[in-house]
Amino acid sequence: MTTLKLRAVAMSFATSLAMMAVGCSPSKPATSAAPPEPESNAPRLYVTNEVSGDMTIIDSGTYKVIATVPLGKRPRGIRASLDHKTIYVALSGSPIAGPGVDESTLPPTDHTFDGIGVFDVKQNKLIKIIPAGNDPENFDLSKDGKLIYVSNEDASTVSIVDLEAGKVIKSLKMGAQPEGVKLTPDGKQVYITSEEDGNISVLDAAAEKIVATFKVGHRPRSVAFMPDGLHGYVNAENDGTVTLIDTVKHKMVKPVEIGKPGIIKPMGLLMSADGSKLYVSTGRGHSVATVDTATNTVVNSVEVGARPWGIALSLDGKMLYSANGSSNDISFVDLATNTVVKKVKAGSSPWGMVVLER
Repeated sequence: MTTLKLRAVAMSFATSLAMMAVGCSPSKPATSAAPPEPESNAPRLYVTNEVSGDMTIIDSGTYKVIATVPLGKRPRGIRASLDHKTIYVALSGSPIAGPGVDESTLPPTDHTFDGIGVFDVKQNKLIKIIPAGNDPENFDLSKDGKLIYVSNEDASTVSIVDLEAGKVIKSLKMGAQPEGVKLTPDGKQVYITSEEDGNISVLDAAAEKIVATFKVGHRPRSVAFMPDGLHGYVNAENDGTVTLIDTVKHKMVKPVEIGKPGIIKPMGLLMSADGSKLYVSTGRGHSVATVDTATNTVVNSVEVGARPWGIALSLDGKMLYSANGSSNDISFVDLATNTVVKKVKAGSSPWGMVVLER
C-alpha cells in the first residue's frame, strides 16, 4: 500500500473513533430560563416619567418593575378615576425649561402633543388623549369624577374639561405659570397656584369662575388641605417654607420654615389621612420633611434621592413613596422608622405617581 493510501486509511479510522466518542458521550440537558418571579397581590405604583415619556409600574410587594408603558411627551400630573379603573395623565408638547432659561434657545412647542392621556388599568395601556388646553401640567378631579380642572402653564389659564364629552368646556385666565391644582375637601372650590406671580386663584366649582386671588409666597407649586377644609398649606419653593392658609378668608396665616432658602426647596405636599402630618418633598434638598400640623414645626426629615418631587402614601399610610427626578428612582420610606428601605429604578425624570390596589 502506498504512503498516501496509508495516510487516508489512518485519517478515516481517526474520524470514525471521534464520531463514536461523540455518539457515546452523555448528552447535556438543555438549559431553560428561570421562570419569572411571580407578581404579588400588593398595590401597584404608577409613576409618570417626564423625560422618557412613559409610565413605570412597580409591584410594591416585590419592589419589581413589572411594566414600562409609553404615554407621550412630558407626562407629569397623574390622578386615578374614582373607580380606579382609569388613570389620567397630563401630557405636553412644550419643551422642558427651568427658571431663567432663555426660551429662544429651546426647541419649538408642538401643541399637537398636549392633552390628558387616558390609561386603562386593566388593559395596561393608553387608550386615548383628550384635549385639555395648551401645555397641561397638573389637574384634579371634581367630586363626582366627571370634570377635571387643569393648569395650562404656557397659556396662564385653568381649563375645565368634561371627561365624558372629551373636551374643554371653559377656560379661565389666571396668574402666570399655573401649576398646582387641588380641590377642597367639600368639592366646592379649586385652588390653583401661580408660580410666577406667587399667588393662588380660587375657582368656584359651581359658578365656574375665579372668586378670589391672594398672595402665598415665592414659586408656589402644590396645595394640601386639612381634612376639615378650613385650612391648607401651599409650598413657597424659593422661600424654603410652606405657608399655612385660611380657606375661609382666602389669606395667608403664617409661613412654616422647612429649611434654608435655595438649599431646601419645598416642592410637593401631601397630607396624612388624619391631618396630623404634612409631608414635604424638598427638590434639591434631597429630602422629604414631616411637619406636625398641630405645632407647625418640622419633626422629621429623611434623605431620599436627587430632586424629590412627587410623593405618595401607601394605602395603609405606613409607607411614603418619593419620585426622585434627577436620580431616576423611587424611594420607599418606612414612616415608622423614617428610613429608606428600598430604591427602585424608574424611567427618566420621574415626576408624579398614584398608588392603586391590585
